[in-house]
Order: sequence, then C-alpha cells, then structure tokens
Amino acid sequence: MSDPPLSALAHIPGTDGWPFIGNTLQLLADPKGTAERFAKLYGPVHRSHSFGGRTVSLLGPDANEFVLMDQEKVFSSKHGWERVFELLFPGGLIMRDFDEHRLHRKALAVAFKPEPMKSYLMSLNQGIATAVAAWKNASPDFRLYPAIKKMTLDLAAVSFLGDDCGPDLDAIKQAYVDMIAACVGVVRRPIPGTQMRRGVKAREFMIKYLGGQIAARRASDGHDLFTQLCKATTDDGALLTPQEVLDHMSFLMMAAHDTLASSLTSFVYFLSVNPDWQEKLREEIRALDLVEGEPLPYERLDGLPLTEMAFNESLRLIPPAPSILRRAERDTEFAGFPIPRGTHVAINVLYTHHMPELWPEPERFDPLRFTSEAIAARHKYAFIGFGGGAHMCLGLRFAYMQAKCFAYRLLTTCVISARPNYKPDWKYWPIPMPRDGLQVKFSVPTITERGA
Repeated sequence: MSDPPLSALAHIPGTDGWPFIGNTLQLLADPKGTAERFAKLYGPVHRSHSFGGRTVSLLGPDANEFVLMDQEKVFSSKHGWERVFELLFPGGLIMRDFDEHRLHRKALAVAFKPEPMKSYLMSLNQGIATAVAAWKNASPDFRLYPAIKKMTLDLAAVSFLGDDCGPDLDAIKQAYVDMIAACVGVVRRPIPGTQMRRGVKAREFMIKYLGGQIAARRASDGHDLFTQLCKATTDDGALLTPQEVLDHMSFLMMAAHDTLASSLTSFVYFLSVNPDWQEKLREEIRALDLVEGEPLPYERLDGLPLTEMAFNESLRLIPPAPSILRRAERDTEFAGFPIPRGTHVAINVLYTHHMPELWPEPERFDPLRFTSEAIAARHKYAFIGFGGGAHMCLGLRFAYMQAKCFAYRLLTTCVISARPNYKPDWKYWPIPMPRDGLQVKFSVPTITERGA
C-alpha cells in the first residue's frame, strides 16, 4: 500500500519542512519542543514530514485512546513500525496485527506467569547486586547510563536464555547491540559498512545460535524465557513454529534490554535530585523487614507501592517510547479530520505526559500523581508509559519487578546524589538517554540511613 499523496492530506494543517529531509532534524534535536511548537502552530491534529515519510500526529489522551484501543481494527502496528524493525525484528509482537497478534500474545503470556517470573527474579537479584557493588567503587568520572545498559543486557541474557550460554554470551550481547544500533541507522538497506549491514548479520547469527537449541529446550524443564517460548502453544494446542519462536525471542530480549536501561536511568536521576523521595522509598524497603543482603522475594513485590509510583512518575517525565507509530489500513476520521487509507499516524507519548491540563506543574517529579485516587480522576489514556490497548507492553510486570528489585538492591546499599542544580540534557530519539551518560555519585548509607 503506497502512502497517500500530499493532496489527500492537504486538509490537515502542517508542514513538509525542508526539501528531502523535511522536519527530521527538528524532531531529532528537540522532539518535545517541536511537538509543542507544532501543536501551537497547527493544532492537535497536524502533519509533518520526517524520516523519509509523511506522518499525521494525533495529540492528547482522546487521540491515544482512539489509536490504541482501535475498536474498529483500523491501525496497523506492523506497517507503522516496519521502517524501523522490518529487517531486524520481523515477526515480533509489535510486527503483528489484530487476530494474529492476539493469538501470539496469548501464547507468549506463558513466559510471564508466576513460576517463570520467580525464576527471572532470582537472576535479577544476583545480577543487580553484583552491578551495584561495582558502582560503589567506581572512579569519579563514572557515568551511570552505560553501566545500566550493560547491566540490563547482562540480565536479559541470563534471565531470558538461562545460565548455560557459556563462551557465546559475549557474542550474543554484541549481536543485540548491533541489531539495536541498526534500528536507527541512517541507511535503511544492508549495504556493506553500514549499521544496517552489521545488524542484519547479527540477526543471522542469533537465528542460527538460537535455532540450534529449540529441540533441546522443548525437552528441558528450564524456567528461562527462551525455554518457555519454545514450549508455548497457540489456542489449538500447536507449538509455535521455530521461526516464530526465534522472531519473538529476538524482539522481547531487545525490548527488555533497551527500554529498561532508559527507564532505570531516568528513575535513578529523579531519585538523585529528589532526596526526600529517595528516603521515602528507602523507608518503604526497610518496612519489608528483610535481612540485610537477602534477595527480594517475589511474594513481597506488592509491598513496594511507593516504589512503583516513583517509577511510573519517571516514565511519565521521560517515557522510554516517546512516540507510538501506526498506519491506517482503511479510511477513518478523528476530531473532524478525515484520515485516508495508507496514512502513517503517530501519537506522542512525551507530549501527552507533559500536558499541564492533565499534569499540573508537569516538569515536577511527584509520584503521588499515581495514587489510586489520582489515577481514577484522570483520563485513562493520560499515562501511556507502557502503551495501551491490544499492544499494551506484554512485559509490564517484568519491568515493574526489575525496577523494584533494582530499587531494593540500590537503596539498601547506596545513597545517590547529584551536584547542585544538575540537569542532564536528554537525547530522546530513538530511546531516551542522557547525553553526558548521567553523572551521579554513590555513597555508603550512614547508620541512620540504613535504618539501624
């Protein structure tokens, strides 16, 4: 299906920007400011031209609900994201639509049931404790974001693949680094010497490596995610095909690594500059009354509601997916604007999460925005840190579990601080990261801070 011509979108206000490059440079340099400026100039429904194509942006919680709930099955996730993921993660959940997506999502849900989750938490407890111990002794020029990114990749490799990767672990991790880098490479074809070429070769390595293990995994009793996917079945009881297992495994590991690295980094930053909230979370953790150094038990995760609220607030301020892409498969209409078949549509998570009419003092860190009372009083699509509708993040519970385990291991052994008035410059595209790597300091808690 070809994109509709400009004449078919002329009724929608907006701009095509500069010849060839459109609005791409503006969006890369300042996605939040550009979205706010375009909304002021053109309104909450407008068109722009970036990354080689024309997109209609629909802004605000009503737009989020319209696109994500998609009651009429109009919007394709597959065709919305194909420019980014088609060569690297084809067949992942984000690249499936409607009934096919529902069937595969239901099959994959087995990997996030309590027993596998308990197994993942065992790996998380050990891996996070090891990483945090190293950070306490880091040099003065230590940057946290690269360290968290390495930690989340290590954790994803072990939790998702198990402990028996052996000498292949480094090659596996490098393959994912290359695949993720290729997602946002300027050249979108696998030409020799490009990021896309390295990414495609890395995918070939992973398909060969994982594909050779499927039969053995189906005969094993492991609780790692890969083994769970190898045993997953559709509604009719049939196992997922080997190719389906490989496609889902590749995408889930990528999503669990990169988005969590971004989310945990912003979480630490906001705690470092809000010491009052850091101490509130430390008090909540102490109230669990666990022995110092003891792993966080799966059964105690619900005992950390303030930690979950603080994590949500960091996702509101710096969402790991600043926008969500779709393509209209049929003619539709929103807010009085006809949207023709073939139109690429985007909803802007970053914009919605900073709308002052939804979030008073939107730049202020306030986890109490996520009390049950505050949530009930707000539009249900005002916060979409994990997406929504049929494509709501399947790993949501895994993300909360990792954030809570991370906070538990970090705040029981460290106090996090930042220099006065420190405010890192965030690069938002494709996934938010601090340009300076995040400069925070870790110190050992005093006896009072430890709660002794």
